[in-house]
Amino acid sequence: MAHAQDPLLAGKAAFITGASRRIGRATALGLAREGADLLLNARSARDEVEGVAEEVRALGRRAAVVMGDVTDEAEVARMAGEAKAAFGRIDILVNNAAVRRQAPFTEMSYADWREINAVILDGAFLMCRAVLPVMIEGGGGTIVNIGGVSAHIGAKNRAHVAAAKAGIVGLTKALAVEFADRNVTVNCLAPGKIGGERSKTSGKSPEMPADIPLGREGDIEEAAGMVVALCLPQARFMTGQTVHVSGGLYMP
Repeated sequence: MAHAQDPLLAGKAAFITGASRRIGRATALGLAREGADLLLNARSARDEVEGVAEEVRALGRRAAVVMGDVTDEAEVARMAGEAKAAFGRIDILVNNAAVRRQAPFTEMSYADWREINAVILDGAFLMCRAVLPVMIEGGGGTIVNIGGVSAHIGAKNRAHVAAAKAGIVGLTKALAVEFADRNVTVNCLAPGKIGGERSKTSGKSPEMPADIPLGREGDIEEAAGMVVALCLPQARFMTGQTVHVSGGLYMP
C-alpha cells in the first residue's frame, strides 16, 4: 500500500454505492487511505453513511454523501450530477449496492425476483450508464462491480441473487470491451463467505459447501482490500476479469 506522503490515488474521486456498512464502508476507508476523495451513497441509512463520511474526513480526505435509490433512473441521474458537482470528476465507481433475500425457488414471487435484480443488476446498469460519460470526460477510470460466489457455484434459496450476480459478470465483460479504448477498466470482485455483522436485507449466510480450503470465512477487510487493489494504478492492465475472494471455495 502507498505511504501517507505518496498516495497512489491522490486527486481521484471514487463513488461507492451501498457505502454505509460492510464491504462498502471498508472500501471507502481503504480508498481514502490511498488518497481518494469519496462520494458515498446509501438509499436510506443516512446516519450510517454520514458516519462513514466522517471517518473518511478523519483520514484527511474529502467526503460527500449522495443519498438515493440506484433502481430509480431519475435519482441515479441526479446522483451522478451531484457527484460531479461535488468534486468535478468521478474516476472510480464501485457498484456495491445489493439486497440478498432468501426464498425457496417455487415460493419465490416475481416481485421478489424483480426486487433483487433491480438493485443488483439494474442498479449497476444505471450507475455505469450515468457515470461513464463523466469518467471518460476526465480521461478514463475504473469500475469495480461486486458480484458473488453464488453466481458460480449456486446457492440454495437464492436463485434470484445468483442470477443477478451472474448478470454482473456479463455486464463487466461487455463494458470492459466497449470502453477499453477510452481508458476505462471494468472488473468484478466475487466475495465468498464473508464474516462480520450482516445487514437486515442480507438474511442468513447462504448454504454453501463447508469445505473452504482455507478453513474459515473471509474478513470484510480482505474483500475490500481487493476492491482497492483493482482501483490502483498497478491494475490498469487488468480488465474484464472476475476476481474471487473466497478462500478457495471456488477456483475457476
